[in-house]
Amino acid sequence: MESKVKLLGHPAHQIVVAFPMGLLATAALFDAVYVARGDAMWSGVAFFMIGAGVVGGVIAAIFGLIDYIAIPSGTRAKRVARFHGLTSLTVIILFAVSWQLRAAPSLVPPPIALLFSFSGAALLGLAGWLGGELLNRMGVGVDDGAHLDARNSLSGPASPTSRDVSHGSHASNT
Repeated sequence: MESKVKLLGHPAHQIVVAFPMGLLATAALFDAVYVARGDAMWSGVAFFMIGAGVVGGVIAAIFGLIDYIAIPSGTRAKRVARFHGLTSLTVIILFAVSWQLRAAPSLVPPPIALLFSFSGAALLGLAGWLGGELLNRMGVGVDDGAHLDARNSLSGPASPTSRDVSHGSHASNT
């Protein structure tokens, strides 16, 4: 099932989701470093990363929702996508609460803020795995004409007859 929103020929959700995932996972890692070392600088860095990660997560969710709506009802992909979306939304909420509880980057975060951060990171792993299931196992977001010798994404859609089905051709269209 091909993605409904693309950036430079690639699914927008798959592109933008990398930013919040990286920011939020690293924020939780920096929170762990803060807990281990007691240096508030690490929680200050996490404060800014969480803010950026939550904003990026909301943007990624918009593109994900557009693709979710296009998944046919009654399919396993629709059920997994619903769980993926709800898990991802929970991640954003947990980190947003953690960010609000911190009040400022220069303050030492209360333990509850760290609990929200670590809980969000744990669920982030599940949300990412579910996204991988949708993409790699169910083909959600994959171009309809995808194959090993497909033209590059900036070339536009390939015609059904342009696919070389001979096994000897390894020509590249970059």
